[in-house]
Amino acid sequence: MAHEKPKVPAADQTLAILAHLATQRGPVPAATIAAALDLPRSTVYHLLAVMQERGFVVHLPEERRYGLGVAAFELSSGFSRQQPLARLGRPLVAALVDRVGESGHLAVLHGRDVLYLVEERAPRRPSLVTDVGVRLPAHLTATGRAMLAVLPPAQLRALYPDRTAFAARQGAPEADAPDWTYGRLKRVLERVRHDGVAGEHGEVTPGLASVGAVVLDHVGWPAAAIAVTFAEPADADRAREIGEAVRDAARTLSRRIGAHR
Repeated sequence: MAHEKPKVPAADQTLAILAHLATQRGPVPAATIAAALDLPRSTVYHLLAVMQERGFVVHLPEERRYGLGVAAFELSSGFSRQQPLARLGRPLVAALVDRVGESGHLAVLHGRDVLYLVEERAPRRPSLVTDVGVRLPAHLTATGRAMLAVLPPAQLRALYPDRTAFAARQGAPEADAPDWTYGRLKRVLERVRHDGVAGEHGEVTPGLASVGAVVLDHVGWPAAAIAVTFAEPADADRAREIGEAVRDAARTLSRRIGAHR
């Protein structure tokens, strides 16, 4: 007979409040939290008081609103220090490389750049610039495009307010940099959403192409992206095979970090 999981309402409600605050653009009133989570106001005020005392929530008395506190930020820092994305993603990227016979990598979005956390090289394949710790402009890479494609429009626009935001890859001649605009980026990202994967063809390294897919967290935010890089030209069947494998790996990692979809 299966044992039922013990129910701890206060713990569940506390975590629900913290998760709700983490998705807001700024501090919110306690009444709004109670309505959004369908909780009694008295319960919400009691839990907020405890979390405020422990530093997980900060109260703005003049605005009568609550936001995340320093202790919540420290949890985020601990998450970064423990590198769960890299630890969970590395075996998936290695299995992906074995499956398709091409080099693979895992990257996260840092502002307008992607930062590579995992790099797995396939035997007898060209060396890549996407080594661990390397940063590249997000709009030029398959991993970056996969993540940018799921950002809210306002967030995307804030990242790319004008032409100066579209930096060329470091080390590439400025004369070789394509003429990027926000309109062009939107068209590229529309194609990503239509196809379900992102691609780039020789924009990072001439003669090499990449296919990437986004890894979503529990609120649908782009936590990372996985990509495979291969030599061009590749026939349609081969590109489709790689795309499906990359999507499978990204979905698996999404599930492992708690995504619902």
